[in-house]
Amino acid sequence: MTAPRAWLIWTVGVFGYLVAVSQRTSFGVVGLEATERFHASASAISFFTVLQLLVYAALQIPVGLLVDRFGSRAMIAGGAVLMGLGQFQLAFADSIPGGVLGRVLVGAGDAMTFISVIRLIPLWFAPARVPLVTQLTGMSGQLGQLISVIPFAFVLHSAGWTPAFLMLAGMSAVAVVLVVVLLQDVPPGVERPTSQQGLKATGVSLARAWRQPGTRLGMWSHFTIQFSGTVFAMTWGYPFLISGQGLDAGTVASLMALYVAAAMAVGPFIGRFVSRHPLRRSTMVLLIAAVTAAAWAAVLLIPGRAPLWLLAILVVALAIGGPGSMIGFDFARTFNPAHRIGTATGIVNVGGFIAALTAIFLIGVVLDVLYASGFSNGVLYGLDPFRIALSIQFLLLGLGTAAVIGCRRKVRRRMAEQGVVVPPLRTALARQRRENLARRNQNTPTDD
Repeated sequence: MTAPRAWLIWTVGVFGYLVAVSQRTSFGVVGLEATERFHASASAISFFTVLQLLVYAALQIPVGLLVDRFGSRAMIAGGAVLMGLGQFQLAFADSIPGGVLGRVLVGAGDAMTFISVIRLIPLWFAPARVPLVTQLTGMSGQLGQLISVIPFAFVLHSAGWTPAFLMLAGMSAVAVVLVVVLLQDVPPGVERPTSQQGLKATGVSLARAWRQPGTRLGMWSHFTIQFSGTVFAMTWGYPFLISGQGLDAGTVASLMALYVAAAMAVGPFIGRFVSRHPLRRSTMVLLIAAVTAAAWAAVLLIPGRAPLWLLAILVVALAIGGPGSMIGFDFARTFNPAHRIGTATGIVNVGGFIAALTAIFLIGVVLDVLYASGFSNGVLYGLDPFRIALSIQFLLLGLGTAAVIGCRRKVRRRMAEQGVVVPPLRTALARQRRENLARRNQNTPTDD
């Protein structure tokens, strides 16, 4: 199941996810252009992304149920069709309602993609490889953001709005063809696990997935460490760096490329950590949340504009949250049976995007309120308004951290009932040091 064919199937699925990420993040690059094209306020621009993410989040659980029933191939192809239609609509939209319709279609198609790709992994790869391949999936998908930052932005600024969005629609068409022709749900000779159940049984399956504390721990983990990077990449990072921090477009593109590179570099390390230390996954989540909060505090509290090196640290800290949030899906996988993984994964995936759409919308509202009150001195995207608006994220980080700690206690209590006791971190580290020392002593040659 780790033969070249498995990697081919995975590659096709990841290409579909890469295309979805590029469609999802494309609007983060056009914030200033969209403000002029649609004659929109900050709240209206944030509404584009908020509605897109709301559609995405609302469809996660239905999509999880559908992928359990119909398989990944049909869902990934259908998602690519919807995203292509959405970008085609947006290419010719010149009003807010027309633009919103395009982003709704993009959100619906995007919602069908990631869960479907994640569901392929345990069907094609050995269990020991699943955490690492899951991280590789998230890492590879980040290349889609690089597409929106570099080639899409280049076409946007050189050829204009319509050709840029038509390029994205064409990418979706390519994804549809590759998925239909090459992707298979399961290896040859293996029966695909399906969930052929009625509405009542579906509700029971959903309820069982939700009642599993490990599923809720995964959802809150995703909520806590995924949203800030999404807020930055999808909507407010570009205006904050350009208008708030006074950087030029080339420097911002470099920072966004650093975001993608850092996420790709960190992903394998987190995957190996999860494989080797499955009892410490929530500790890693809490550590990443603390790093994210510290990085934002440093940038927002420093007098004046932040130096470039500090902005680079912020970008790297936010990038870690992307692969870090994949730990939530590992909770869904390990605490649920195979026929319910799609449903549990959908629940987990809701977390980060609910947090993201909440933050994006509130940041836009705060910016508009400050602008209307005169605090901004006539500058909608000034540095001081951004300091206040972006601080909204600390509330969500605090809420998520508290929820992770609470769910972790319930998970460990249930594990203890089953005879699995999680030792304190200090005890575990001391034991690991003793084991490493004993292993070195065994390998040390003697005079005998």
